[in-house]
Amino acid sequence: MSIIVITGTNTEVGKTVVTAAVAATATSAGRSVAVLKPAQTGVAPGEPGDADDVARLSGAVTIAELARFPEPLAPGTAARRAGMAPVRPAEVADAARKLAEEHDLVLVEGAGGLLVRFDEEGGTLADAAGLLGAPVLVVAQAGLGTLNIAELTAEALRARGIEQLGVVVGSWPEEPGLAERCNLTDLPEVAGAPLLGVVPAGVGALSPEAFRAAAPTWLAPALGGTREA
Repeated sequence: MSIIVITGTNTEVGKTVVTAAVAATATSAGRSVAVLKPAQTGVAPGEPGDADDVARLSGAVTIAELARFPEPLAPGTAARRAGMAPVRPAEVADAARKLAEEHDLVLVEGAGGLLVRFDEEGGTLADAAGLLGAPVLVVAQAGLGTLNIAELTAEALRARGIEQLGVVVGSWPEEPGLAERCNLTDLPEVAGAPLLGVVPAGVGALSPEAFRAAAPTWLAPALGGTREA
């Protein structure tokens, strides 16, 4: 796989930290990695965005950001309100292909969920993944409610003929309850795709050195890690 599209079941599920973990694991294995953030919202000019966080945590990666909108909204809405040109799926696909020409792995990190709109025509990250023919890695929350959203995301991918690479739990609590523990079994079943990682909550606050050392232990071998189910 030279390009992986990373989406979340919803917002605030740990998508950026999972992207950083995948990037760190690949980088530690000697692969050159690029991270593409099609649309960054809610961050002022000059402030670090998600791609910068991935680079800081993971190490030697190339980062690219196609557009930045000031308000923390869906990209299409944020672009409209700012009077700025939106990002379109074809632009995302073109940028990812160019990065793939010079890197072993390109990670395309979306904003929010799979069908969050990029533009007024309703273009989404799913459309970009379809144009690329790239698999999608879904980052899910740990607790109650995640099974329904994970299954809906999987259904949307299947309807579009897009491969779901797997599911990663993006913010695993230090003291998981019954729902969280059961979800480790149920998530791959409802998604129809393997569980490829469990990333502990709060690891984004680790030093880059500690993060890079631990990242492979959170991910399954399919993502270059050492975690066994």
